[in-house]
Amino acid sequence: MKKLLIFLLSGLSVVACKTDLVDRIEDTELANGGYIRTVSPYPVSNSTFIVSKANMGGTKMELVAEAVTPAHGAGFASYDLSIAFVDATPANGTKNVAARTLKSLPASGFTPDATTQYPRATISVTGTEALTAMGLTLADVTAGDRFDITGVMRLTDGRTFTASNTGANITGGAFYSSPFYYRINVAN
Repeated sequence: MKKLLIFLLSGLSVVACKTDLVDRIEDTELANGGYIRTVSPYPVSNSTFIVSKANMGGTKMELVAEAVTPAHGAGFASYDLSIAFVDATPANGTKNVAARTLKSLPASGFTPDATTQYPRATISVTGTEALTAMGLTLADVTAGDRFDITGVMRLTDGRTFTASNTGANITGGAFYSSPFYYRINVAN
């Protein structure tokens, strides 16, 4: 009986270890995309960028951005920004403005970084630029209002990447720092 039990257990272990051969998936055959990583300021939060109503031309959102794709930015075409205005202070009227095109930053405006080899550029939007893009005047904004800027990374093959089609690890992860969204708060 003991020999029979050992024989059955041995047979069971051989059958349990049997697997079918599975073809290896090559990393190069997987579809890859891209993202714009915010290098500095780091980390980016909803309170990072502030423009002063008293100095709209001299205050700005400014960040260093890095285009990350396979092969150190290969296939990167542009980073397109749109802007919207959120009037959070109804005391001076409600002048919310839906998203409009702000600017397009072509890949040719990015330069490979000496350390990472990924293309980098400084992105800047002054308070005056934001007002002009929205068709607003200084009287239309008050401390507490904000400008919402969203980004779209375009690749040369026609694909686009935004916060809506990028994973949470990329958009919200501390390492990747790629929110595709920047808030400019208005202060006095």
